[in-house]
Amino acid sequence: MRSPTEVLKHLSEKSQDKSYRFQRLYRNLYNPEFYYTAYRNIYANGGSMTPGVDGTTIDGLGGRRIGKIIESLKNESYQPHPARREYIEKKNSTKKRPLGIQSGDDKLVQEVVRMLLESIYDSIFSDRSHGFRQHRGCHTALKQIQNTFTGAIWFVEGDITACFDSFDHHVLIDLLRKRIDDEKFIALMWKFLKAGFMEQWKFHSTYSGVPQGSGTSPILANIYLNELDEYMEEYKTNFKIGDSHKRKRNQTYKRLDGQIYRLKNANQKVWNQLSKEEKAQRAKIIHKLQTDKLRLPSCPFRDTTYKNLQYTRYADDFVIGLSGNKADAIKLKADLTVFLEEKMKLKLSDTKTKITHTTQKAQFLGYDIAVSHSQAIKRTKKGHRMRAYKGMVMLLVPHEKWASKLREYKATRIKRDEKGKDHWRAMHRNELINFKDIDILNKYNSEVRGLYNYYCIANNACVIGNFAGLMKYSMLKTFAGKYRTKIKRIKTQYVKNGTFTVQYTTKRGIKEATFPRSFCKQSKPIVSNVEVLPAYRRYERKNSLAARIKAGMCELCGKIGCDVEMHQVRRLKDLGGRNQWELVMLDIRRKTLAVCHDCHDKIHACD
Repeated sequence: MRSPTEVLKHLSEKSQDKSYRFQRLYRNLYNPEFYYTAYRNIYANGGSMTPGVDGTTIDGLGGRRIGKIIESLKNESYQPHPARREYIEKKNSTKKRPLGIQSGDDKLVQEVVRMLLESIYDSIFSDRSHGFRQHRGCHTALKQIQNTFTGAIWFVEGDITACFDSFDHHVLIDLLRKRIDDEKFIALMWKFLKAGFMEQWKFHSTYSGVPQGSGTSPILANIYLNELDEYMEEYKTNFKIGDSHKRKRNQTYKRLDGQIYRLKNANQKVWNQLSKEEKAQRAKIIHKLQTDKLRLPSCPFRDTTYKNLQYTRYADDFVIGLSGNKADAIKLKADLTVFLEEKMKLKLSDTKTKITHTTQKAQFLGYDIAVSHSQAIKRTKKGHRMRAYKGMVMLLVPHEKWASKLREYKATRIKRDEKGKDHWRAMHRNELINFKDIDILNKYNSEVRGLYNYYCIANNACVIGNFAGLMKYSMLKTFAGKYRTKIKRIKTQYVKNGTFTVQYTTKRGIKEATFPRSFCKQSKPIVSNVEVLPAYRRYERKNSLAARIKAGMCELCGKIGCDVEMHQVRRLKDLGGRNQWELVMLDIRRKTLAVCHDCHDKIHACD
């Protein structure tokens, strides 16, 4: 059997040829090595230990279980279980998002399918697509907007109604068939799409959409919406008029620019012959002309010789920056509506798809986006004066985002005075009082750093300092409540050199943890590990998950030459060391344990 690394690399190389159609793709599902790689990719995810409708998770994975999956795929008797439907709350909304939880075996098979599809399609996806892709994420999408939407006049905020639930199965399969010439693989995709879901123990068929929460839904969504990316690229080509570097100039601005140029040339010829007073007088004239020029727009207010648009998409959210008039933006929205309905069987929400002038703020991925119309002047490194901020895209932290987090964590209370003004007051958190000192600090740190890490590329990232200040005072009150003392004494005991510090003991000695202090704007985007594709290694490490299973040695009783199964727990800190297997897992500091079938049964008998 070829290693997954070689197979995926080969598929990726072939995918560069857009006319190439992949055959015999299904046979890769017979390769046990793919399932070991799939297990390594998903075992650390929080949802890996959430049971599906059949009550199974990926706990207990071993060679015997993989063999049964492969045999069912070979004789084509494999049938995915219906997803278990759960609902999770949407942020800042009373509505809930449906989530499909897959069974353990289905998670493994879907992860193998995802890896194959990712290798085939990722290289042909648009640079404007950022969701669920390697080395891309929310930050790269936002930075692309900041770098390419400069000077935009209108924003079009796209919103597709129930996007993931509305994908037409026939359209999706037709898109897959463009690149995949393997009917067994296509039949497997049909099985996944038609598997249905269970809600309140009642089966529901699925006639459209891909279940959010399944392993294949992100890549299938990108395959489907890549058609929108290609349409927008073609639309931009037909829409664009003129060149930004050769735009028609405002005549008055052009006349002043020429006058300044001629005066500078004239001065240069006689500059050494002029007196100090004459030099100052001529410099004053040029300075006044430059000031007058910088008060004027460089291009006409209504420039019909130039039009352009930029587009960025993250999953099913997209935004368009348009340089043109409002009629162009309205026509673009209408054209998008027709394309999505006729070609992709999707509906563009008329009310939620907003056309916003760039003097106002658009919202995308939790950020406020605006184009600066500031006339402020600054000097360049060469000493030239220019309007450096005019047309720049500003990424801003919405006040409501960090304010809602304070309410969510119950770290503050808002009191309104007689004049109707709100006063924020930090509050202690009762649920943390019985925690250890280091656990209280880590809890606050994770909440503060989590928000800052997401908004660190914002132009006003420093406002997270306001959030952190209230969180810090809430933490001080929590410590004071724990020790039944005053905040002043807590500061005296824990603050060192102006920084709140907690000491804790480890195997290597005493260490210190501190509360964060700096919240400066960061220039480089952060890509979440969740959104980065796994790195496929050519050689396995000795202690890798696959190597531990293949070794055939029970890590609990020491039995050699047995069929090993992986026992897995959600979190190590949930283990109390009450049983031998818990002590072993705590000692090796792993949430997986390779055990024989008998030991695995004994472990679950203790639950």
